Amino acid sequence: MSSVDFDQIFERFSSIKVAVIGDVMLDTYWWGHVERISPEAPVPVVALDKKEHRIGGAGNVALNLASLGAQVSIISVMGDDEDGILLKNLFEKQSIQTNWLLQVDTRITTNKSRIISRNQQMMRLDAETTRELSEEEENALLERTEQYINSEKPHILIFEDYNKGVLTENVINKVIALCKKHGVFTAVDPKRKNFFSYKSVDIFKPNLKEVKEGLNLLIEDVSLPVLENIHAQLQHQLEHSISFITLSEKGVFYQQEKDAAIIPSHLRKIADVSGAGDTVIAVAALVYAATQQIQLMAEVANIAGGLVCEVVGTTAIDRELLLKECKLLLN
Repeated sequence: MSSVDFDQIFERFSSIKVAVIGDVMLDTYWWGHVERISPEAPVPVVALDKKEHRIGGAGNVALNLASLGAQVSIISVMGDDEDGILLKNLFEKQSIQTNWLLQVDTRITTNKSRIISRNQQMMRLDAETTRELSEEEENALLERTEQYINSEKPHILIFEDYNKGVLTENVINKVIALCKKHGVFTAVDPKRKNFFSYKSVDIFKPNLKEVKEGLNLLIEDVSLPVLENIHAQLQHQLEHSISFITLSEKGVFYQQEKDAAIIPSHLRKIADVSGAGDTVIAVAALVYAATQQIQLMAEVANIAGGLVCEVVGTTAIDRELLLKECKLLLN
């Protein structure tokens, strides 16, 4: 790759308006220590030391975009409850716009509570509603999305699906149609349930496991011809523009028309892969919006995914660190 002015590209991020639509969550971490077994049942007693709340789910994609300096809004439906208020405050602290968030009393805010002792997760408690939005909730969400697009005139909209019911087939179809009408670039990180609902999206970013499940493939070989064939099969059903498939330790694959390649991953000390997909789609969407260069998009997103895997727990990408690594590895 010829010399690239990464400072200039990263500067451009601050002028890019982007929305994330999907399932937002509150991640709660209880840190403690175990000194005895309960007399009531054969379970450890965790003496709590501290409690921490973090942004999770689709919110983590928004957090990554905000860390890179973009103008970010979150669009979702969550509970009108204490966890919802907490989550909204966390978004606002990170300069993520919450004007388009819907709080309803018919759902609860997803909260995943992890109890951790000696750096080990001992238990996870999930409080959530996973039913699909009602027709009334769908209409309210679509109205908010249209208001957002009309008032903010965004460059990108990212769908972030966690199978919690916010992204129904109807919501997906209507939001993609709205984006097409207004010239808004779309990207999606799909899940199994709505895998083939994202017709005509611009960037389709599953991981290899999701692709194999979605297309019912039993393949071990991840060579370029195999991946090009996967792109053709996906495109036959989705009519999308760009396939961007993460291959875990093997790197990433991209294809747009006949332009296709596998970008190998850079050697790293992997500590935790959670949240890496959120970082990859955030970085890919921003770099593509800033440059329209598919290979550069894949190269930078590949580096970003590796960097966040070096940190334990879900974490947003560090803009300065990513900039430094891009200059080091890609110039």
